[in-house]
Amino acid sequence: MATKHENGTVLVRQAQKIKPPPMYQVYLLNDDYTPMEFVVAIIQEYFNKDRENATQIMLMVHRDGKGMCGVYPKDIASTKVEYVLTHARKAGHPLQCVMEEA
Repeated sequence: MATKHENGTVLVRQAQKIKPPPMYQVYLLNDDYTPMEFVVAIIQEYFNKDRENATQIMLMVHRDGKGMCGVYPKDIASTKVEYVLTHARKAGHPLQCVMEEA
């Protein structure tokens, strides 16, 4: 569809193709020191999982070495990683949290 202005310029309207933002998976990594209950509490608090789902994720972390807590846009994933790391350090635990592009 074209629109003509007074000076003879023709403007053509083009539909913009907007790509969705890249998504990132947030993982907790296993270690031999962080208590399982602490991991469950972290998952509940920062990833809004109920106790049953949080326990399943914690067991995946324990069994497989890492467990995915959620998929988020980059800024949100980065913020969640920082919150988890800060909380774990303040509690004296070496829990690791990382993000990977989905």
